[in-house]
Amino acid sequence: MIRTAFDQASARDPAQVRPWVALVDGDLHQIALLSAEAKRRGVALPIVCDLIHVLEYLWRGARCLHAAEDPAGEEQLASWALGLLAGRPDQVIDDMKAQAAGLPTDQRDGLKTAIRCLTSHRDYLNYAHALAQGWPIATGVVEGTARHLVGDRLEITGARWGLAGAEAILKLRAVISNGDLTAYHAFHFDREHQRLYPTRYQDGHALTA
Repeated sequence: MIRTAFDQASARDPAQVRPWVALVDGDLHQIALLSAEAKRRGVALPIVCDLIHVLEYLWRGARCLHAAEDPAGEEQLASWALGLLAGRPDQVIDDMKAQAAGLPTDQRDGLKTAIRCLTSHRDYLNYAHALAQGWPIATGVVEGTARHLVGDRLEITGARWGLAGAEAILKLRAVISNGDLTAYHAFHFDREHQRLYPTRYQDGHALTA
């Protein structure tokens, strides 16, 4: 799938005129595959970790410090989030470590998980630079598209799909959603005509009229 994504990007921007950016949910194996494929193709590929996924870990940390209904928890979350958006992930990590040190050992799990997340993804949290470049920092558009294109059709009750059939349906839904159905019909009819009525002898004859 990653190779296919790179193939499509190459087809759309073969000279790499525009910046290529990978927006991920944080899976380190996926990040490693992206980096390896980019290196193989000689592509400079900044990787950005989806902010919404990161916020889920910040919430875990905030809940260690404040009860779920305590507004102070939201204020803590906002403080950490703004720190990340301002390009200060190290400061956020240090603050979490300091606050975790003041908690009983059995109450630190959420903060420890958040610290591990931010530390292991440190290189992919440069939101200040991403925003300055106009890059996306959340996958909502992609996930919304996946829900509309895939979920709303393939996940209907009682549906059973094979790979070929599902792929055909998704391609057709993409054509319709993009407003290209009329152009596709014209292309399809032309290809079908060529398939059903091949002009196998045309090259050996010259037109007389």
